Amino acid sequence: MTSQSKRSLIKLAGWSSLAAAAALVGCGKKEEPAAPAAAPAASPVAAAPAKPEPLKIAFAYVGPVGDGGWTFAHDNGRKAVEKEFGDKVVTSFVEKVPEAADAERVFRDMAGQGNKLIFGTTFGYMEPMLKVAADLKDVKFEHATGYKQAENMRTYDSRTYEGAYMAGIIAGGMSKTGTVGVVGSIPIPEVIRNINSFTMGAQSVNPKIKTKVVWVNEWFNPPKETEAAQSLLNGGADVLFQNTDSSAVLQTAGKAKKYAFGWDSDMSAYSPEAHLASAIINWGPYYIKATRDALEGKWAGGTGSWWGVKEGTIDIVSISDKVPAEIKAKVDTVKAGLKDGSFAIWKGPIVGQDGKEILKKDEVADDKFLGGIKFYVKGVEGKVPGDK
Repeated sequence: MTSQSKRSLIKLAGWSSLAAAAALVGCGKKEEPAAPAAAPAASPVAAAPAKPEPLKIAFAYVGPVGDGGWTFAHDNGRKAVEKEFGDKVVTSFVEKVPEAADAERVFRDMAGQGNKLIFGTTFGYMEPMLKVAADLKDVKFEHATGYKQAENMRTYDSRTYEGAYMAGIIAGGMSKTGTVGVVGSIPIPEVIRNINSFTMGAQSVNPKIKTKVVWVNEWFNPPKETEAAQSLLNGGADVLFQNTDSSAVLQTAGKAKKYAFGWDSDMSAYSPEAHLASAIINWGPYYIKATRDALEGKWAGGTGSWWGVKEGTIDIVSISDKVPAEIKAKVDTVKAGLKDGSFAIWKGPIVGQDGKEILKKDEVADDKFLGGIKFYVKGVEGKVPGDK
């Protein structure tokens, strides 16, 4: 083979190799995927509305929450608010707040802690609360049993005299001596009205009933209440009633094997043998309404509420099996009448201790009259403290 022929073969082989290589490259190449299209910009999501802060509510109590009576009833009302509104509210309380200048400090401290609804649960807080309300217009104040109001302060009360009257019916049916006794706390119209109503209830069963009263000049003082109760028993009373906050009167009656009532709360457990019934207050309905008013922006100051059997605030419970059926039936009839408005406790003729007519026949006392009672009705012995 000539050199020329060799060169031709080498050249041909070279071109074949190049062609084969090119073919291999073409067969092995992968097509790159197209770049993904840019996603459209997401629409801005509206932020969830911030959860409103809970309403902070504070209660000032004159006695200990374990008194079994007045303060215990208010604290049950506070718990009813928590149950009703859950995490929409935060409640707190301060117990054993004196009815004095210290109450003002407590109210200011409550407001300083962020409480926007403050309840003062005794008559003696009226002036201190009024003073604080004047300085703290952004806080809502509620005062129990008072009569002074302001732009951001209103009053509320319960018709305790309705419970006192129903207890009196039972006392009139159970007394053997014809003498009943009352341990009085502080001689304000509220308490005097209860003593009179209890007496009139007893006289509706036994017109000859007499009522003796011993005043302790405090709401909660078990030793004084015990001493007063014993004094009444020594004076011939065989059924005791009270307008004080502890169970001391009931327990004293039990030790003497006499009868007595629970007051403000169900006290039947303290002395079951002596207990005839308990005239109770349920503050829950009012506290729930007041809280709802505040939460919904409907709360308004300068007003007052006075609730009783009709509104579910006053009742008489745990009536003893010792009470005759006809007396229980009379209590039920009166309760039904108070609920539907067909019965009025303070309806004439009613005469005072001095024998003078206070209400004429069929005349019904209005709330202004009831709020200013400073006298005893016929049948109550002694003098109203401070009466000339």
